[in-house]
Amino acid sequence: MKKNILITNGRVLINDRLENVDVLVEDGKITQIASTINRSDITHLDAANKLVVPGFIDIHTHGAVGVDMNNASLEELERVGEFFASQGVTSYLPTLLTDSKERFIDCLKGFKEARETLTSGAKIIGVHLEGPYLVPEYKGAMPEEYLQTPSLTDMDDYLNYTEGGVTRMTVSAEIPGMPEFIQAVHQRGVEVSLGHTGADYETSWECINHGATSATHTFNAMKLLHQHHPAITTAVLESDVYAEAICDGLHLHPAIVRLLLKTKGYDKTVIVTDSMMAAGLPDGSYKLGVHDIIVTEGDAQLADGTSRAGSTLTMNQALKNLVAFTSKAAHEVIPLIAENPAKVLGVDDVKGTIKIGKDADIVLLNDELEVCTTLSLGNIVFQKNM
Repeated sequence: MKKNILITNGRVLINDRLENVDVLVEDGKITQIASTINRSDITHLDAANKLVVPGFIDIHTHGAVGVDMNNASLEELERVGEFFASQGVTSYLPTLLTDSKERFIDCLKGFKEARETLTSGAKIIGVHLEGPYLVPEYKGAMPEEYLQTPSLTDMDDYLNYTEGGVTRMTVSAEIPGMPEFIQAVHQRGVEVSLGHTGADYETSWECINHGATSATHTFNAMKLLHQHHPAITTAVLESDVYAEAICDGLHLHPAIVRLLLKTKGYDKTVIVTDSMMAAGLPDGSYKLGVHDIIVTEGDAQLADGTSRAGSTLTMNQALKNLVAFTSKAAHEVIPLIAENPAKVLGVDDVKGTIKIGKDADIVLLNDELEVCTTLSLGNIVFQKNM
């Protein structure tokens, strides 16, 4: 049962500004925002001058704290959701590394059960399929033996098994027939992102014009621009698609993050973790789907050293990195991890900002940007001992 909570004495992010207002939460929704709200009949949460911001949304994560999304049990999904909540994440898309159709279906069934039964931690609000419709040349950590040509029959099976729970997928633009496939998938309500691709400029634009609306880990596993051969990277930078970025300081140099923000703007950039099971854990040996992974100094690499394999980034650390890389105030970059991913998924009517009528997904941050309290749908799902 959802609690009614009154958040007082906070610096609340409202319409891109910090305001000293109270926030009333009833039945999982934000019902009132005002300078003073007098309610003695409900639980009071004293923010004690902390930042009060919308919950973070991670639309690209392969796991954390020993949990690999391609092999996660219900109990493990509960554990990873609770960890994400401790990092300020209130909603996320478990992201499946390219795998067999049978494995995909098993995982999708598990995510559906988790979405319907788990009440603690961050909430699963869909699934991101990273593949299997990708090209070998830019596969990165994707297992080549499972790469396929596009199949609407398979996509319909995936959608049916989750009752529409697949909300996002990453595809390579240059595969023959991909623009038409993108259009068909987009019409089924799936957001399509271009990634793991060496597509030329013209092909990339064709896919964008057929419904692709974002780019997966921009600059990574992607053909880079050349003054005579602009390639997909230029189409991503020039167009209005959203650009994912992994802000761990390893996948992208801080100057490239700043360049991306200057080119795309703060309204079209989405920060993701692309985290794998080692996030929140020390260096060592791990798995990513079918692959063996070695993590050294926080850098996840395939055991054979041929490719980086996801990250160990958390969303809370991504926020701190963004602030350090850009010299912006925290509230100026919060939209990149809250409002913008909500817009990518088309759920910005209920998530991503603190407004009356929206879901009460709220995070309290101290001046060091540490997560102190996380509310998901009005329930306190993480609270740090102060």
